[in-house]
Amino acid sequence: MKIAIDGPAGAGKSTVAKAVAKKMKLNYLDTGAMYRAAAYAMIEQGIEPSDHEAVLAALPGLSMKIVYENGAQKVLISGKDVTPYIRTPRISKGASDIAVIPELRLMLVQLQREVANEYDVVMDGRDIGTYVLPDADFKFFITASTRERAKRRYLELRETMPDADIDEIERDIIARDKTDSTREFAPLRQAGDAVLVDTTDMDREQVIAHISNMISGAN
Repeated sequence: MKIAIDGPAGAGKSTVAKAVAKKMKLNYLDTGAMYRAAAYAMIEQGIEPSDHEAVLAALPGLSMKIVYENGAQKVLISGKDVTPYIRTPRISKGASDIAVIPELRLMLVQLQREVANEYDVVMDGRDIGTYVLPDADFKFFITASTRERAKRRYLELRETMPDADIDEIERDIIARDKTDSTREFAPLRQAGDAVLVDTTDMDREQVIAHISNMISGAN
């Protein structure tokens, strides 16, 4: 079974996808973490993710692997688990910048499709239903208002970044939305056959139950 969950930054799609996968005993693949890891790898080498020529030159040396430990996904770069380091605003911006590079996207999409062809998966991102898994059995597009998304990200960050500013976070989210939806290659958009789920006024458990029930009811 292939389940695609798409949506903009901060909509909660990763949290929901993980929970749905756990509830339905499926494998979860966080594609966004792969782009974040790629951005992290470039930054560690002193390469700005927005410097596309430099990124292209470094791509042949990028070694990425997805592993699971106690049901949790980890992204390895050259054997190193970089998962703990890829959830900062700096890496978020880098992931958006690097995601517009077709050569990188093709490399990661190939890896994603290989995982999906081998296992039952729940996969979330921005172009899963439209490009990565157009043949997915179920497709959902999760969204929420920019202010609500900024609030959720602020609550995630405030323990590790007490000086986080919700207005700045919202501006970053708006900028990411524009970058992701206007890129030439596989832009963020709702697939024609995807179910729209607006989570602005829904809590996490309501969203999880809604999606799980739709999948279970169709089987």
